[in-house]
Amino acid sequence: MTGSEGTRPNRLPWPPMLLAIAALAAIGLGVVLPLPLPRNELVVWTGYVLVALGFSGDVWAILTMRAARTNVLPHRAADRLVTWGPFRFSRNPIYLANTLLLTGIGLAVGNGWFVPLALLMAVLVDRLAIRREERHLAIRFGNAWIEYASMTPRWLIR
Repeated sequence: MTGSEGTRPNRLPWPPMLLAIAALAAIGLGVVLPLPLPRNELVVWTGYVLVALGFSGDVWAILTMRAARTNVLPHRAADRLVTWGPFRFSRNPIYLANTLLLTGIGLAVGNGWFVPLALLMAVLVDRLAIRREERHLAIRFGNAWIEYASMTPRWLIR
């Protein structure tokens, strides 16, 4: 544990960087080495639904954090522990929403690269950001964080 974890969890905003890298890699790989998905109505509409859920989840979580007057940027210190809104269901609703968004784009446009890269992005976000953010929150909010983390899953299910 470094001394800066109490003031901020990371030096770099890993989650948005990884989201952009995964999307750009999926697009690039889709051009050079296509990995097509079935182009039937069910797959495409499932993609649209996941995109809508992902986008809505992002907006809901960001608006909830703004209403709490806390920082949204993942490399800055948390001002408040937010436990309501989408944070009742997941400690990381933005990262969950981003994973759904990338997966949905892949299904909707038929680019199979989006699916494994969305999952890889989620694993990397977990390792590079979430674990550090959780240490930061534990230092800043102590027992309130411990109680919240014991009741709310990191992603969606335990």
